[in-house]
Amino acid sequence: MREYELVFIVHPDLDETALKDVVEKVSGWITEAGGVVSKVDLWGKRKMAYSIRKQKEGQYVLFKTQMEPTFGAILERNLRFLEPVMRFLLTSVE
Repeated sequence: MREYELVFIVHPDLDETALKDVVEKVSGWITEAGGVVSKVDLWGKRKMAYSIRKQKEGQYVLFKTQMEPTFGAILERNLRFLEPVMRFLLTSVE
């Protein structure tokens, strides 16, 4: 298994419970695939450098995780179809 960092931006109008649901859903995908989520860091609402989906702010979430390299593509596909997620970046930690 490799170490990864996943940062994603969620719609700013989501309330706390909806944000928790999104975080739990993404965490569930990783653990179901045999991965381990070592840290979840909620950065809160921040101003973005440019508008995404007509929004100037977003709620940032950071995951530090270990998972199989083949699951990265599946996770990215799932994140694309998760409506509240506006942007994401999955990087390998060396």
